[in-house]
Amino acid sequence: MPTPVNVAVIYYSATGTVATIAEAIAEYAGKAGAEVRLRKTVELAPQAAIDSNPAWAANAKATAGIAEASKDDVVWADAVIFGSPTRFGNVAAQLKEFLDRLGALWQAGHLADKVYSGFTSTSTPHGGQESTLLALYNSIHHFGGILVAPGYTDPTKFVDGNPYGTSHVAGQGDIPVGEQTLTAARVQAERVVKFTRAIKSGLAAGN
Repeated sequence: MPTPVNVAVIYYSATGTVATIAEAIAEYAGKAGAEVRLRKTVELAPQAAIDSNPAWAANAKATAGIAEASKDDVVWADAVIFGSPTRFGNVAAQLKEFLDRLGALWQAGHLADKVYSGFTSTSTPHGGQESTLLALYNSIHHFGGILVAPGYTDPTKFVDGNPYGTSHVAGQGDIPVGEQTLTAARVQAERVVKFTRAIKSGLAAGN
């Protein structure tokens, strides 16, 4: 029987692009045999700001049934896949706030030796995809985590071209997530599950 793997997909999404990618990654991780928790971070923006953008308001309504991420989700997970739209080349405040609140878990050693990966979206091709994921991955190094990025490990990665993680160019919200991004999500999810299972099995055997 394959080693069981728990994957938490924790994301922030304003207008829905990252939410769509998160749902796809969660689905593909489940198909790869993982137990999956799909969680969104707490929204920090005022309701007036959300209501001022129809796409933002629509996404808030569409994802109202998704549970908010908690520290328990990170403790439970063998692998955590974080998602955020870029904010000036960095992760959104909503995800950063969640990461900043993990200090007690870090001190207790609960963030170490887990697999981590990330995904993002930008308005333009050079709008910060790489810098956002690298900024996220800086935190993973501090966690003592094991970074599993997709790299160029599948022929399709030479099409989407981002070895750091699944990414999508959303324009002003008018470019929907398509097959190229969904394929990248599948490759990343399967790779995370594969290596999480191998690492977990190896650690168990070593004990």
